[in-house]
Amino acid sequence: MIEFFKVVLYYPIFNLLVFFYNLIPDIGIAIILVTIIIKIIIWPLSKKSIKSQKAMQTIQPKLEELKIQYKGDQQGLAKATMELYKKEEISPFSSCLPLLIQLPIMISVFYAFRNGLVNTNLNFLYGFVKNPGSINPLMFNVLNLSEPQWVLGLFAGIAQFFQNKMLMQKSPKFQDKSKELSLTDTMSKQMMYTMPIVTILISLSLPGGLSLYFFVITLLGIFDALIVTKLLQKRKDKQVEVLN
Repeated sequence: MIEFFKVVLYYPIFNLLVFFYNLIPDIGIAIILVTIIIKIIIWPLSKKSIKSQKAMQTIQPKLEELKIQYKGDQQGLAKATMELYKKEEISPFSSCLPLLIQLPIMISVFYAFRNGLVNTNLNFLYGFVKNPGSINPLMFNVLNLSEPQWVLGLFAGIAQFFQNKMLMQKSPKFQDKSKELSLTDTMSKQMMYTMPIVTILISLSLPGGLSLYFFVITLLGIFDALIVTKLLQKRKDKQVEVLN
């Protein structure tokens, strides 16, 4: 399993990093280019995930109505919820798939940056990738990406906050007397604030190269969300025109 992980993920990412470093001898730019390539590869999954989140946002009022209707009947609520998902053609778990796939990619990126920036272990290069001998860990001759860089971690946290805010489900207004926020909405709000803080704190103990990766991948994620939202809005406008 470990060997499969190395062959499928770690070696390609590591070689891609060195390949771009040979083209442009700045490890920061090389990391940015690698991140863009990774984002392009997982774009179909990211697109599906964002669509699923938007769809979940659309049916949120119906889900809350079901909670009120089946209050105290967990079995009935579960059945009605699954029927609603089936009717709306929504998979509640599809938004988690990109996260599960990105986890091994992120681990591979971590080891690639650690070996390339800290240990300068270049023994895993393909035959067509030139061995540069060593890699200068400085980005723009200023930031040492082999060491923790709180500035990059801060940028990554801020970008993650805005990404979470864009994708956060808006709490609909319900007719129940309490008008309390739903559990889902409460958790979304907590995640919006806590996850960026966790990212910043974690970056204090990780190589700056990984913080740069987090920052760039999050910026690209925001760009993804904007594109998908615009496409969904255009589709919705066309449907309204057809109905009219």
